[in-house]
Amino acid sequence: MQLHNTTKYAIRILCYIADNGDEKLYSAKELSEILGIPYKFLTKIMIELVNAKFVNSIKGREGGYELIADPSKTSIKDILETFKDLEEDTTCILGIGHCDCNNKCALHDKWVEPRALIRKMYENTTLEDIKDKDFKL
Repeated sequence: MQLHNTTKYAIRILCYIADNGDEKLYSAKELSEILGIPYKFLTKIMIELVNAKFVNSIKGREGGYELIADPSKTSIKDILETFKDLEEDTTCILGIGHCDCNNKCALHDKWVEPRALIRKMYENTTLEDIKDKDFKL
């Protein structure tokens, strides 16, 4: 189960803002430079994060983005669902397209349990759980 770059970047952005507090607004330029995300790509992701009510966008010269989602109630699964990354977990682990009980690959039955554990991890892990940690972003 590989996440799309958009989803990975969104998680990194939200973690960074949650980790660094809500005392200030974060500009797209600042986030782009600090997180190493191409500016145009980051601005598109920020639009999705605003629409999904994870962040608020403040316009103007002193504007920027602020986290409005509660880090203790925002799961990684919530972010994945916003970017429709969980919908594709029927993709074959061997890369042979769609894989389900009626159309199995050689590893399908072995992959069911690990995939369920990964989904559970996404459901049970919040931004609060991973902020303030010494992880690379």
